[in-house]
Amino acid sequence: MILAYPVIFTKTGDKKDTYLVYIPDLDGATEGYGIADAIHMARDYIGSALYSKEEKKYPKPSALSKVDISKSAFCNEGESIISIVDVDVEEYRKKLDNKPVRRNVSLPNWLNKKANEEHINVSRVLQEALIDRLA
Repeated sequence: MILAYPVIFTKTGDKKDTYLVYIPDLDGATEGYGIADAIHMARDYIGSALYSKEEKKYPKPSALSKVDISKSAFCNEGESIISIVDVDVEEYRKKLDNKPVRRNVSLPNWLNKKANEEHINVSRVLQEALIDRLA
């Protein structure tokens, strides 16, 4: 599921080319160095903020025309623009949900012996095969 939220980018004019980033619908803030990094950081913030929520509880993105720059946390820090930043929530979930889960797998005895002889990490091979098949 891809969602797109309005984001306010405020250029500070400092030597690092800092952009302060405010996401009104999530009442969240971050920053980046240069506009490309600021967009990346906005996407990362949105993905991380939505990661722990159930899909039906995602905040509805505001219409771009309803976003008021003067309500940004950084409205007095420099020149601001409003843009849309999208995030693939399912991809973010895959990226962040890497907690190992124990599974039992049955193998024929001969295959298990051969894997041990070859010093093959069966868990790693299974993970790689599942990623190839499902990702």
